[in-house]
Amino acid sequence: MDAGQIIILNGAPRSGKSSVAAAIQETFEGVWINLGVDAYAQGTPPRLRPGIGLRPGGERPDIEAFVPLLYAALYNAIAAHSRLGLNVVVDVGHHDAYSRPLNILPECARRLAGLPVLFVGVQCPIEVVLRRRAASETGTPYVVGTDDDPVPLPVRLWQEEVHKPGIYDLEVDTSPLSPQDCAEAIRLHLSSGPEPSAFRILAQLPVG
Repeated sequence: MDAGQIIILNGAPRSGKSSVAAAIQETFEGVWINLGVDAYAQGTPPRLRPGIGLRPGGERPDIEAFVPLLYAALYNAIAAHSRLGLNVVVDVGHHDAYSRPLNILPECARRLAGLPVLFVGVQCPIEVVLRRRAASETGTPYVVGTDDDPVPLPVRLWQEEVHKPGIYDLEVDTSPLSPQDCAEAIRLHLSSGPEPSAFRILAQLPVG
């Protein structure tokens, strides 16, 4: 049995990852399972939430010890699906801006060793992210800016941290492209682009 294809979509909240994942499920051939951050959060105990969605800034050291374990479980599940021949699309926001470095991404890459993985950076300008946040929020905003800096600090930190170290097989920008356009770019890269290598490189990064 051939291993299923794995697509990891990495980007900040409101960058459009989940919409791209949905477009992949709707338009790609075969069975595609979404094991992204939103789906995983539903199974995370409330006391550990946001779990793998913990934002940059080191503001929750009390639950940081669980984050590598949760990521390990998620990536083991991704690997298990792929080994059974199921294709997997994963929308996440990897960063290492915790109260101390956790080196989660290289460890996740090692868990998928030997499997077909395309690592995609989902880019989106911060002004577009802010417009999307404003359109989706009702009532009091969860985070707000200041008079000196109208961009809320958590939003700015996501933009600064989520694409480090910036090693991708492909990058898409959801501000000029629709989710369907991004999905098509990913499909074309899989069919005719260079062999994916980002996760092999990431797996070799030193820890610490």
